[in-house]
Amino acid sequence: MPTIDLTGKAAVVTGSGRGLGLAYAHALAAHGASVVVNDIDEDAAEQAVKSITEAGGTAVAEVVPVGGAEAADRLVSRAVEAFGRLDVLVTNAGILRDKVLWKMTDEDFDAVITTHLRATFTCARAAAVRMREQGEGGTLVLVGSPAGQRGNFGQTNYAAAKAGIASMARTWSMELSRASITVNAIVPVAATAMTETMPALAPYVDALRNGRPLPDFLRKGEGFGTPEDCAALVPFLASDAARGITGQCIGIGGDKVALWSHPQEIRAAYADGGWTSGALADAWPTSIGAEPQTVGIPAPKIPGA
Repeated sequence: MPTIDLTGKAAVVTGSGRGLGLAYAHALAAHGASVVVNDIDEDAAEQAVKSITEAGGTAVAEVVPVGGAEAADRLVSRAVEAFGRLDVLVTNAGILRDKVLWKMTDEDFDAVITTHLRATFTCARAAAVRMREQGEGGTLVLVGSPAGQRGNFGQTNYAAAKAGIASMARTWSMELSRASITVNAIVPVAATAMTETMPALAPYVDALRNGRPLPDFLRKGEGFGTPEDCAALVPFLASDAARGITGQCIGIGGDKVALWSHPQEIRAAYADGGWTSGALADAWPTSIGAEPQTVGIPAPKIPGA
């Protein structure tokens, strides 16, 4: 089994004061990386740094809301000032403003796009500039979601942002390949404040909080577990063992890890001279439209439900 050693590497993890981001920061530090913890909550950021250092790791805090170029530059500068370099960026910060389309305001949409999509862009751009200057490669880990892969009711803004993040991972993997910078999107599924809002999962998240383990049908069948279950993927992708992995969307949760497919044509039909509307109406039910694709995140299969 390869040894994952990140000694000498420096990482920035956005939104790492708690939850998944904190788990990623701890995992990176546990494998030897020095970590910039970022959050908008100063107390959460400082507590995260304390928990990492008490566990034997190295970390500093940078309290700033991500989204704009200035915040991205601050995070990169903090890593360089504290650790002399930047090798790993994890774009985890996020918020939710869930509403159905006809009730979603411009502010609801813009806030989520800024924190997820724009912040991923600005932070990745700043990190790529620094990594290219260093000339030693690097790792960008962009945090996606099943909502971005399949859509999700009431999450126009969030699903759009996460779908964009997956597309950016594919694009940047090509643009940064000559600089030996790998770019992948991870698709974590874990017990967090967000999944607790799902009625089918709420009792299990509550039980987990009270010290009871998740059952196998969730950990294996649904790939649903704790934030810590998702964390191992990040130091792996940052390591030499993953230098050949780029442009991928990789799901992880519970006891499961999976590779997501990229969108691709699955069926085609042809008409000499091109298609008319009537010909499309005639051909659709028996050819390209015979088995339409599903949408939405499948509901968890809860025994007895």
